[in-house]
Amino acid sequence: MAEGRTEPALPRGRGPLSTAVVGRLGGDGALPGTEAAREANPYGEDLHLALYVCYELHYRGFAGVDPALEWDPALLTVRAALEDRFLTALRRDAEESRPLDDVLAELLVEPVHGSGVSHFLQERGELRHLREYAVQRSLYHLKEADPHAWVLPRLWGRAKAGMAAVEYDEFGGGRADRVHARLFADLMTDLGIDPTYGRHLDDGCAEMLALVNLMSLFGLHRRLRGALVGHFAAVEITSSPSSRRMAAAMRRAGAGAAAEFFYTEHVEADAVHEQVVRREVIGGLLEEEPELAADIAFGVTATSYVEDRLADRLLTGWRS
Repeated sequence: MAEGRTEPALPRGRGPLSTAVVGRLGGDGALPGTEAAREANPYGEDLHLALYVCYELHYRGFAGVDPALEWDPALLTVRAALEDRFLTALRRDAEESRPLDDVLAELLVEPVHGSGVSHFLQERGELRHLREYAVQRSLYHLKEADPHAWVLPRLWGRAKAGMAAVEYDEFGGGRADRVHARLFADLMTDLGIDPTYGRHLDDGCAEMLALVNLMSLFGLHRRLRGALVGHFAAVEITSSPSSRRMAAAMRRAGAGAAAEFFYTEHVEADAVHEQVVRREVIGGLLEEEPELAADIAFGVTATSYVEDRLADRLLTGWRS
């Protein structure tokens, strides 16, 4: 894994919105108007690359880009319009009125005949499928726990303590070589893929960009802290069984010890995390702010919705 403060290169634009935002960061051209953002496809490549680039200024930034642009008022105005377009679509397509307990219970049910990405890779995955999957997921896993850390100042009591405990594990329990982002970089190395942070942004499909943008959106806005906790719960509750299948897929394809270890590590760790998230993080948050139950449920259903869109994209390509 490339160590140190590596800043990725600016990506290529994929439409008028992203081209204008990238151009502005590169010092060339004007930003798009907010009306263009409001008319864009809320799940399309152009909007999500533009939004991803805006969010990346809050992570590592880009090589040669002035760090002060993180808080540039004009750029934040465009970002807000992009966020509003995306969030409005999510509330239309993924929000529902079921009680939170029902939403969480559904996450615990494994289908008898699974047909998701991890099932496909366990049963039929070849190294080329695993490499493609790793390239896409690198946009998420190389910053895996970072956006969740933003919620810590917005929680207190049991919720804060539980969240910090899980995050401590995600960041390696005090060991740099066990940080989960580092373990994923080792997985990429085993698969023969460049693990440099941000290296594969140009390869990220719209569905993958939307998934990463979802956690950044929830993490950066205090008003969406309940949705961030719901997103976190969806990830942790569903991770252990899917990680078991992914470990089997890596082993069957001969991907390498580090590739397999990334997932075996998550099988055990996330089984424990699931209990902490449900009892302490969600339980503690609802104890303090019971009115956030609907927001937590929305975080869960929105996460499932964008994950399903990514799965459909990958599986359609692989099966054809």
